[in-house]
Amino acid sequence: MPTYEYLCHNCGYTFEKFQNISEEPVKTCPKCGQNEVHRLISGGSGVIFKGTGFYKTDYANKPKTDETLKTGTKSKTSSEKT
Repeated sequence: MPTYEYLCHNCGYTFEKFQNISEEPVKTCPKCGQNEVHRLISGGSGVIFKGTGFYKTDYANKPKTDETLKTGTKSKTSSEKT
């Protein structure tokens, strides 16, 4: 659920309200009680990625793991090459 920011044109009070998208916008100011509240347009918040795998550099030149052994693309060690 998003957080919406509101402004009362009567008293200048700004406040935030955590609402469902389908809910009606707030119309009454909690400070002065007038019906002069309007929802503000905001830039929103950015998406936060946590963990690995979200950057181009996370995949480049990664050392071989047990996963590559399961796929059958095992590279030979120096002792196996001779």
